[in-house]
Amino acid sequence: MKKLVFVLSTVVALAFSQTATAQKTIVDAAVGNENFSTLVTALKAADLVEALQGDGPFTVFAPTNDAFAKIDEATLKSLLKSENKEMLSKILTYHVVSGKLMASDVVAALKKGNGKVEIETLAGQKLTVMQKDGKIWLKDQNGNYSEITATDVEGSNGVIHVIDTVVMPE
Repeated sequence: MKKLVFVLSTVVALAFSQTATAQKTIVDAAVGNENFSTLVTALKAADLVEALQGDGPFTVFAPTNDAFAKIDEATLKSLLKSENKEMLSKILTYHVVSGKLMASDVVAALKKGNGKVEIETLAGQKLTVMQKDGKIWLKDQNGNYSEITATDVEGSNGVIHVIDTVVMPE
């Protein structure tokens, strides 16, 4: 079973990496992948597209459409309204870290930290990266978990790691 999960993860990562190779920035990579359409809509609503097209480098823990679908529909619609732009921006920047952290960097940090490491997000709050059951997880400030399902989707200004749940700041 572990081998199957590893093989599937590798295939997904390679597919995402090949898509990203032809792209310019991490935003372009997200725009070019239909699995990130909700994320792209949210980035536009929060006026973060231009910032994430900047020089960086950035590491983005990018929630898929399925991850956003776990949020109550009314709450998500509310967050996308212009009057909630500040809150949406805080949530989205909680998914971004300054610098380019490749999967190998994360694994090395986890080894040094005995399977756990805290990283500072652009929202000014910490995310905990941890290894559990042979997988890599993010733990947000509220104790919720999100699995990193694909890694190292590179752009000219950083890298995307795909996650299965939206993480939330305090």
